[in-house]
Amino acid sequence: MTEKTDFLNGNVACAEGAIAAGCRFFAGYPITPSTEIAERMAARLPKIGGTFVQMEDELASVAAIIGGSWAGARTMTATSGPGFSLMMENIGYAAMTETPIVIINVQRGGPSTGQPTKAAQGDMLQCRYGSHGDYSIIALSPSSVQEMFDLTVRAFNLADRFRTPVFLMADETIGHMREKVSLHSDVEIIPRRELKEGELPCAPDENGVPGFGTFGNGHNIHITGLTHSENGYPSTDSAEVHEQLIRRQVGKIEDFRNEIADVDIVNPDAEYIFISYGAPTRTVRQLMADVPETYGHLNLRIVWPFPDESLLAFKNAKAFIIPEMNLGQIAKEVRQYTNIPIVIVPKLGGALHTPAELKKAAEVAKTVTKPMTEVRL
Repeated sequence: MTEKTDFLNGNVACAEGAIAAGCRFFAGYPITPSTEIAERMAARLPKIGGTFVQMEDELASVAAIIGGSWAGARTMTATSGPGFSLMMENIGYAAMTETPIVIINVQRGGPSTGQPTKAAQGDMLQCRYGSHGDYSIIALSPSSVQEMFDLTVRAFNLADRFRTPVFLMADETIGHMREKVSLHSDVEIIPRRELKEGELPCAPDENGVPGFGTFGNGHNIHITGLTHSENGYPSTDSAEVHEQLIRRQVGKIEDFRNEIADVDIVNPDAEYIFISYGAPTRTVRQLMADVPETYGHLNLRIVWPFPDESLLAFKNAKAFIIPEMNLGQIAKEVRQYTNIPIVIVPKLGGALHTPAELKKAAEVAKTVTKPMTEVRL
């Protein structure tokens, strides 16, 4: 193994992770605060036999990486809130056609153009539910520059294994901070399973995932965003075919949610537990270093599908405290899986929570009686 240590910002580390994972096609449109990803890919891909295309907008960017994926490449785009909104129709198409693609969202304050240079986590529910219809996706959330590299690699492996769009939901803080990062050259690559001769193009294997019929490899297949049967051709009038298709596509991810899960569990015997993802994780870890063994912590590196079984690790929990750079989007998801009181600690405007603010929230948690309580900072 060759390993290079560098001092990079998170966006550049993300681009390097994509290249290490075998990404050779990037299509995108520059937008703050993700632009450094496109700039790095534009500089690096032509030198290693890859292709960079600046598209006319974000709708076209996703369309391009869908096409690149069907041509056999590992493909990626990067954006932020307004561009992410434009991508939603084609994200739904990728979900229905089971196209493995990776989308990086370096989140900023919204809605609309909002705060282009300030961090936020306001797109977490959009990445899960932003397109229409029933579908499931996978979303990762890095809390360090090293994780921008490592989780980008993992995003490609998950996309190919489950044949699904995968999102890296970063934020401006992690995208623009600089830290030491180890750039591994021999990362694990899990390839997509090629369609076998005689196998129907949309017939699932034992894990609910069909083989991938790469264009140019001799497969006679039809790809459509319409409801389709296992032969790949439209069957829009059949309720049975539609239900079977959608339940399989959702199930291939949801049935494996706790296998997909990637979490850190600290002090599981504690009574007051912080749940965090992304940049707020850094403040939680600082507080726990300041007052060791006082609180528990569940850090989510993969947010969707939500790893519900990880909540069971905290047998003595009296309250879950959830700091987010939004108004409590993942807190609402946690509510579905536990009867333990939840303390929401929202923060808007771009600044991280401080250790003092989280300590205040923990004191509030000791007095809560409602199922959900919001702490105004």
